[in-house]
Amino acid sequence: MLKLEKRPSPSVMWSRATPVLAVALTMVAGGIMFAVLGKNPFEAIRTIFWDPLFGEFAFYLRGQLLVKAGPLILIAVGLSLGFRAGIWNIGAEGQYIMGAICGAALGLAVFPTENRLIFPAMVVAGALGGWAWAMIPAVLKTRFNTNEILVSLMLVYVAQTVLAMASTGFLRNPEGMGFPGSRNFSGYAAARNGFLWEGAGLHWGGVMALATVVAAYVLLQRHMLGFQIKLSGQAPRAARYAGVQPDRLVMLCMGVAGALAGMAGLFEVTGPAGQISIDFNSGYGFTAIIVAFLGRLNPVGILFAGLLMALTYIGGEMASTNLGLPSAAIQAFQGMLLFFLLACDLLTNFRIRLAKKGEAR
Repeated sequence: MLKLEKRPSPSVMWSRATPVLAVALTMVAGGIMFAVLGKNPFEAIRTIFWDPLFGEFAFYLRGQLLVKAGPLILIAVGLSLGFRAGIWNIGAEGQYIMGAICGAALGLAVFPTENRLIFPAMVVAGALGGWAWAMIPAVLKTRFNTNEILVSLMLVYVAQTVLAMASTGFLRNPEGMGFPGSRNFSGYAAARNGFLWEGAGLHWGGVMALATVVAAYVLLQRHMLGFQIKLSGQAPRAARYAGVQPDRLVMLCMGVAGALAGMAGLFEVTGPAGQISIDFNSGYGFTAIIVAFLGRLNPVGILFAGLLMALTYIGGEMASTNLGLPSAAIQAFQGMLLFFLLACDLLTNFRIRLAKKGEAR
């Protein structure tokens, strides 16, 4: 019989090998799923992982890689700070939506004014919108000891309702012939998040994502606050003896995560999405959870994990178009990555060994 045995200390080797093993197992299980759907598994895997980087349209798609990865990295870095401290913010999708609504509302309120300060003001408004939405579960957690997982998750559905109201009501384009959706920011130069270099696929969202990775790395490695965040997650009781105030840490981590998610929403609505619409939210807030854990809650790891997840988005769209794979299969493929990551992560803290006959469980 096989038995799980607790390791004296977490395995550094398995901690580093788990993401690689999870990706490999995802490819195998995904290939089996594609074969069951009647598609060539090798062709599907190649289309998802190889063609966007080295295929016929690779030059264009590499630029899109940065566009897709930007919001994932931005949100995942914010979530990772809370996860490290044992604070489970699962509602980044709602904070992403509210940031987009608040930032877009400011830009649309001053339309058609052209001023170089409009876009920076919208970024601040987006950050404040996400921050305010994250403060709801944070305050309820610190004041009434509610479960931040449930509250933050339920607020996602409230945010989606507000998004529908904005698209069909207070932010609807008055010149849109009654169709839902706001004005398109592509025609509003002062509020547009355009590419910094045409064809490079880099806009201000990507720049902010890279800056956030650097800032989070310095915070965790060189600042006392980073030490307190790590200590709170690893040894909560020792953290209290060291003078860490849990309530303040909850407010800080939730607030930072909400602000970064809100900025990601603003960069998306003024860039690739172009407008507030009913289906604006694309699941980035939930996918960022996978990115955070795939990157081992490390800012540098999250950078590479975000690029990998963006690759599955772009390659998945190519597979859907070229091979006729259903979009649900691509979403299941992405979900497998988190499943195998969590399953393989067990080996970090446990070892598998053969149990002798009659040995107690």
